[in-house]
Amino acid sequence: MKPLEPGDARQAGKYRLVAALGEGGMGRVLLGVAPDGRLVALKQVHPEFAHNARFRTRFRQEVQASQRVSGAFTAAVMDADPDAETPWLASVFVTGPSLKEAVEATGPLPVESVRRLAVGLATALGEIHRVGLIHRDLKPGNVLLTGDGPRVIDFGIARAAEGGSDLTGTGGIVGSPAFMSPEQAESRPLTPASDVFSLGGLLVMAATGRGPFAGTTTAQVLYNVVHAVPDLSGVPPEVRRLVEPCLAKDPARRPTPRQLLDFLGPVPPGTRPWPPPVHELIGRQEDAVRTALSWPAPPPVPEPPRRRRWVPLVTALAVVAALAAGALVAVGVFAADPVPIGANLDPTSADTLRATDPCKVLDDVPVSGAGTLRAPDTDYPDIDKCDYGTRDGGRISLHLGEEISLINPQPPGELDGRQVLFSTSGKTTCYASVQLPAQPALGVTTVADTCDLAKTALGQALARIRSGDARFALSPGSLLPLDPCRLLDPAAVPSLGRVGKGALKRLRDCEWTGTTSVSLHFDSYPDVPESGATPVDLGGVTANRMVSGLTCALSWSHRQAAGKQAEQVRITATTTSGDPCPAVVAVGKEVVRRLPKP
Repeated sequence: MKPLEPGDARQAGKYRLVAALGEGGMGRVLLGVAPDGRLVALKQVHPEFAHNARFRTRFRQEVQASQRVSGAFTAAVMDADPDAETPWLASVFVTGPSLKEAVEATGPLPVESVRRLAVGLATALGEIHRVGLIHRDLKPGNVLLTGDGPRVIDFGIARAAEGGSDLTGTGGIVGSPAFMSPEQAESRPLTPASDVFSLGGLLVMAATGRGPFAGTTTAQVLYNVVHAVPDLSGVPPEVRRLVEPCLAKDPARRPTPRQLLDFLGPVPPGTRPWPPPVHELIGRQEDAVRTALSWPAPPPVPEPPRRRRWVPLVTALAVVAALAAGALVAVGVFAADPVPIGANLDPTSADTLRATDPCKVLDDVPVSGAGTLRAPDTDYPDIDKCDYGTRDGGRISLHLGEEISLINPQPPGELDGRQVLFSTSGKTTCYASVQLPAQPALGVTTVADTCDLAKTALGQALARIRSGDARFALSPGSLLPLDPCRLLDPAAVPSLGRVGKGALKRLRDCEWTGTTSVSLHFDSYPDVPESGATPVDLGGVTANRMVSGLTCALSWSHRQAAGKQAEQVRITATTTSGDPCPAVVAVGKEVVRRLPKP
């Protein structure tokens, strides 16, 4: 990953481009931001493909089919423009190393993780095949290990480059020899069973660190795929029983994804599907992506354009793009060591702010024009806000990750290279905010009597957040650092739709809009029983249910926090007709399954 150069495009369709993720056989992949703040991986195809009319036609067809894939364990295609001068495709951006990178860095996966991987991949293939697609390039580099399971990427797009020497350069097939099916290696017609063969080889690699058809040359590998018995030495018996039928040379003898799922059965609930070293890689990648989002845009290109060399902003990062081999939607970014507390944290990172205590940020901090600030001593703090007393009895408020005020906007300013947005309310209240790059509608905001004082306090707050000295004392199982939009996979609850544009009004909220709109909210406040509530069993947790017209809400205490506080979960479902309670209960059960144990 690297910053964009001054001559690079800054926009593709409605997406703002912020960094280069990698480059593969079909195109270049960029990190983009949608108008509603969501991140995308945007793939721009190479000029040699863009100038080929036949490629554009096939690309358009495959994109249309891929946009119908929306099931669990895939990274959905959000948007595309096959008719642009440089055709592009935007997919949901997910962080996580590829299976190839994870196994190379941490070793083979244990049996239970391989089983979870198999369930996720079989589910993904079932969805891909449902819309009439065949993946054609299911390999370890096209499977990402995210914090809540695998994601299959690049489904269906490889076919756009198949079928002729003017597209492939050889007239041959597109794919990875070590994980091809025999029929693909021989350029025979493909069926969904081809992907099942690739799945079997991929699971062997996950369990042993190597594929089942090794060879010293590509020709030898292809020969082994077509004719040789797979090498399953070292494959655990539980995995061997699964992969042997998948690797049958005859496509008709291979199981379907549905049969694989029936054989595997349900996986036990859990929030960390991979070994700890893999989750450490995921965390490092997320930190690196957040750092990239804070990079400033390069200055405009002078005439004539001149290229400039960028000074690396994160010298400890060794970047590995999962998309470098043609993968579609994610990037693997590795830091030499995890970022330690106090080592220049990004103060506009959503994850940093969720872990920051607003009443520690400016407590006992001197602010020019206000003296040394003091946080209130209260048992009922607002989880993302805090009011501080000044030396003259006034007040300065700090809001972390909340919606930026647009009451009466004023001309913007600048603070340490960041744009500061100002708005006023009446004659004596000014809001000063810096935006969160990943969620521009939200910000770090200070409120004071004057805009100068609000800006000064904001500078002090950003410096203290960056130091890491104002974090919550988090206990295991706490909700405070969790992103509710990452916790819940909408595909796991059929009634959910996509994340709505106006949903993210604070860091601990998320909303899904569809036939039924559902919101998920984390907070911390006193645990007081709700009058008139009906108890509902969500599978190990008893929630309070309240119904009002076409709205149904569930709430429960997840764990006791400091003082008289309790960490709370609240889910609300609203529909235009019918009963919203079944939807909210279904979401509640899925949330309980995914929450950390208190």
